[in-house]
Amino acid sequence: MVSQALQKVTSLRELLEGGTPLIAMSFGDQDVEAEVRRAHARGLDVAELRIDTYLYSDGDYVVDQVHRFASLPTIATIRTEREGGHWTGSDSDRRDLFKRSIPEVDGIDIELSSGSILPEVVAAAKANDKVVIISNHNFEETPSADELSDMAHRAKELGADYVKLTAKASSREDLQRLAEFTVRHSDMGLIVIGMGGHGSASRVFFPLLGSRLTYSRSSLQTVSGQLSFDETFELLREFSPEFNEKKVIELQILDGA
Repeated sequence: MVSQALQKVTSLRELLEGGTPLIAMSFGDQDVEAEVRRAHARGLDVAELRIDTYLYSDGDYVVDQVHRFASLPTIATIRTEREGGHWTGSDSDRRDLFKRSIPEVDGIDIELSSGSILPEVVAAAKANDKVVIISNHNFEETPSADELSDMAHRAKELGADYVKLTAKASSREDLQRLAEFTVRHSDMGLIVIGMGGHGSASRVFFPLLGSRLTYSRSSLQTVSGQLSFDETFELLREFSPEFNEKKVIELQILDGA
């Protein structure tokens, strides 16, 4: 388990409501403790726990893995194959695994396409006062502005605290469309990410436009266009005075732990 000397700086909900750019990193169950400790000590904000990549989907095993990240705010994700993940089990098993994990984490990420299990999983998260992220991943194209707006509003109606929209950006125009959408709807609580080479810039600059969370690459690279944690961190320190100031304070706290 990661040393308890590394204490959580603040809660996931407080972080997301704070307005300062945030960095998440995705972890599987095979990521070594040294990588987790290094990322936290370097200034990582959030650990996304990619439960769909775990070797075992037994509830007790998953909870044991979650406890490795006691020093960081955590998001439980059980991503389906149709949206780029590795989950091949049944919907009912995924629902049950979400519900088993919810008391142990700080938030969940569940796809808008999750159908009949989505309301029950969201209700369980709400009952435990956890942050709910409802997401959509399009690996083929960037949807139109109207389609993006429709997905965001449907997710909010279904109980999302934050809406994560990830899309393949194949051109400068795609990136501009995602950026304009982020600015226009930032008050909804958005996480907007462009995938692919044209989308890489979104991982640094969209947080400056109101996107609440950006994802960096660990040994578990989840989508194309992700930057490494160190690259993301240094670029945000360069372009966001608020991020830089926050990290200077946080790292001083961690150095003194």
